[in-house]
Amino acid sequence: MSKFSWYPPKELVEEANVKKVMDSLGIKTYREFVDKSVDELEWFWGSVNDFLNVEWFKEYDEVLDVSNGIMWAKWYRGGLINLVHNALDRHAGPRSGETAFIWRGEDGSEERYSYDKLYNEVNRLAYSLQNEGVKKGDVVALYIPMLPETVISLFAILKIGAIAMPIFSGFGPEAVAVRLNDSGARIMITVDGYLRRGKPIELKDTADKALSKSPGVEKVVVVDRLGLDINMNRDRDVYYKDFISGNNVKVDSVEMDPEDPALLLYTSGTTGKPKGAVISHAGALLQPAKEHFFNMDMKEGDTLFWISDIGWMMGPWQIIGAQHHGLTHFIMEGAPDYPEPDRIWSIVEKYKITHLGFSATLIRLLKRYGDDYVKIHDLSTLKAFGNTGEPIDEKSWWWLLDVVGEKRCPIINLSGGTEIFGCFVLPSPIMPLKPSTLGYNGLGMATDVVNEDGESVVGEVGYLVCRKPAPSMTRGLWRDPDRYIATYWSRFENMWFHGDWALRDEDGYFYILGRADDVIKVAGKRVGPAEIETAANKHPSVAETAAIGIPDPVKGEAIALYVVLKPGLEPSETLKEEISSYVVRELGKPFRPSRIFFVKDLPRTRSGKIMRRLIKAIATGREELGDTSSLENPESLKYVREPIA
Repeated sequence: MSKFSWYPPKELVEEANVKKVMDSLGIKTYREFVDKSVDELEWFWGSVNDFLNVEWFKEYDEVLDVSNGIMWAKWYRGGLINLVHNALDRHAGPRSGETAFIWRGEDGSEERYSYDKLYNEVNRLAYSLQNEGVKKGDVVALYIPMLPETVISLFAILKIGAIAMPIFSGFGPEAVAVRLNDSGARIMITVDGYLRRGKPIELKDTADKALSKSPGVEKVVVVDRLGLDINMNRDRDVYYKDFISGNNVKVDSVEMDPEDPALLLYTSGTTGKPKGAVISHAGALLQPAKEHFFNMDMKEGDTLFWISDIGWMMGPWQIIGAQHHGLTHFIMEGAPDYPEPDRIWSIVEKYKITHLGFSATLIRLLKRYGDDYVKIHDLSTLKAFGNTGEPIDEKSWWWLLDVVGEKRCPIINLSGGTEIFGCFVLPSPIMPLKPSTLGYNGLGMATDVVNEDGESVVGEVGYLVCRKPAPSMTRGLWRDPDRYIATYWSRFENMWFHGDWALRDEDGYFYILGRADDVIKVAGKRVGPAEIETAANKHPSVAETAAIGIPDPVKGEAIALYVVLKPGLEPSETLKEEISSYVVRELGKPFRPSRIFFVKDLPRTRSGKIMRRLIKAIATGREELGDTSSLENPESLKYVREPIA
């Protein structure tokens, strides 16, 4: 594997949060700390409360109970907690004037919420929800993009013991209706519309179409963002400002069992209905708080900006984790490259962002616009980058390190999932890094790579698993315990099977190679799309690629590669040969792409993930593509159907 390419400066190491904790424990290396946290699981997850300054209404009697098996582990037995108390209530007085979050609209509008202002607004909405009859255990849907009311709603729901169900604001009516009906949501909070690439997106209209198929929703609270002329059902709909009008009442955060559900997060599959991951109050608080403190190394005065939607895990992960530590986070409306390609770099400069997170696809998009858009901005406040959602190729990794971060900022490349509300593997800023690595397993996460027989392997591609439970693992699946066991615990005995294809090298560094169900099998040899794409992306003419498997009568599957060239370059047979040679040089002759197509763009979600399943559906002639409502660029489907060459 790659050699070490980034070494942390001495001053960064000495001032790092994790180093100070290690010093207090007499631990010399980060690897030793990781190993101890996994070997002594109950010690770590019991001590993490002290490391992270977690406050309990009632202290727990037992850290971990696995009497029903590790798949049904229970945490912090006998304790009482509420994540809103930790992430908001306790900060309202001591940090009264400090900024909890900043919101920026696509039209340039801006709002800043201090901890006191946020606390007061959360109480107003919480009181109104209680008056509406919302009680502990009820599901409230959030079908809304990143707006100030989104943060307010998340905390108000959790404060009164209800369950927040964020829904991606780009989903169409069918996808929304499925989630509303499966969850049994009684209340929905939505918006008249929002701005995306200069155009109003009328979300209430989409919500109404979903609600026509969701009779269980009794009340719809509508944020008036754009002042659109929308349909309002007099018996069901109410404007947000009217819903909270006239009350200014303090609402105490409900004392919750640590196992009580806080978040219901649906994960989309390529087949079957979405899975409802149930994240507990303890898990939803501790995992992001741990990762922000130990791995992102966030400190007093820092501001986190993770480019996400509330409907993706990283949205609530950012909000809860940053605010638990009394820090500031930044959220935005609209597209990352509109109205200008340098929108993100402009935001970093203006708002003095210290920690910037994204997906690899988004970075490849911004890289295509060129270095000049980066260099015209002062990005000196940046301390660290974060990447998640999909593997990052080495070329993009180096561009981030050298051009954007000017060799100052570690890349905290992390991987986990909605079902664990955090990360299985991610590095620390105090460890040397290799291009595209995810470092070690997370603290308190017993992550491993195993072969088909469930045996640990090093230097060999295998399956990512976790051998021990963690507090943030989903508490089963919503109303479907059998599917939970079948999905995560049936592939290997007493091991969480995450479905990722991974490799761990001789130094203990992890690499994620894509989803196991995306794996291409060429003449019996398995390869992940990310491996092929990483090799092809090294060609100087290539902006980004997507690899899929297509049927082959001899090999079973062959590799088809869809290539986006850098601006100003023209496709040619010579380029096809050169790109093929790059793949062969990295992976060997068996993995030479059998077909290479040049396209103007690749289908991707608003969170930046390339939708390979759609490319494969088109390539294999399937008429039904399934749900495409989360696409950022639906015109890309035409490009895949009609490649340039």
